[in-house]
Amino acid sequence: MSKGTLFGFIAAICVVLGSILSATDRPLAFVDVPSMIIVIGGTFVALFLSYETSLALKAIKLMGKAFGRHKDSEISLKDEVGQIVRWAYIIQKNGLQGLENEITDDVRTNNPFLAYGADLVVTGYTGAEIKTIMEHMMESQAERDRRETDALKKMGGDAPAFGMLGTLIGLIIMLSSMGGDLSAIGPSMAVALITTFYGIILARLIFIPLATKMSARNDVTMFKNNLQMEGLVLLAERKSPRYIQDKINSFVSLNEQFSIDRDMNSGK
Repeated sequence: MSKGTLFGFIAAICVVLGSILSATDRPLAFVDVPSMIIVIGGTFVALFLSYETSLALKAIKLMGKAFGRHKDSEISLKDEVGQIVRWAYIIQKNGLQGLENEITDDVRTNNPFLAYGADLVVTGYTGAEIKTIMEHMMESQAERDRRETDALKKMGGDAPAFGMLGTLIGLIIMLSSMGGDLSAIGPSMAVALITTFYGIILARLIFIPLATKMSARNDVTMFKNNLQMEGLVLLAERKSPRYIQDKINSFVSLNEQFSIDRDMNSGK
């Protein structure tokens, strides 16, 4: 569970509920089932009309993923550099067979991109060939991730629009009954505006923030994959461990860089 996402979501609920409770003694006036149906139902209907069912479902699941932990945001890039450098020493000592022995089931489960690239190195591809293959892989994954986040962002744009639709429906109903009890105009107007309220809440506190978070996570993963790809290319080119350290340390901030002299024997 992502504590930051959960905290932000709870804080958002508290802000909205707190402002309502402090401003009125009739908080149930903000609860209107038909308005919820218009905004929520309309937003999801528009999603399935705009995208194929498989992509629409992935976009919905993406909201749940935003509340989960993102391993790539928690890992240390220093450790990633250290992993590549250690593999360079293993190749120097035992050849590609030594690297193949390092690609364990644990590595394949926790870091499939790195394991895939290491398999390419073991197979004997050149550095240029590995870079081409892995760049295509990253571009394809980035495109898939972008489509999912774009679908979620579209929901953020549709929710206020359906809120306005509900408001227009409410205004039409209210104006059509103005010849009757004028005292009902105020409550009717309030109900008409609730749909806009729901649309803004869904867009600005759920759909758009979660899409932004997932997009940021995708950027973190892409950055980590670029570091790993560069290291694997250097392994395929049989560069020295120290050269590999200096080259891929450029991805890491100065105070977190891996040092063979300091960190190699300590296991950090």
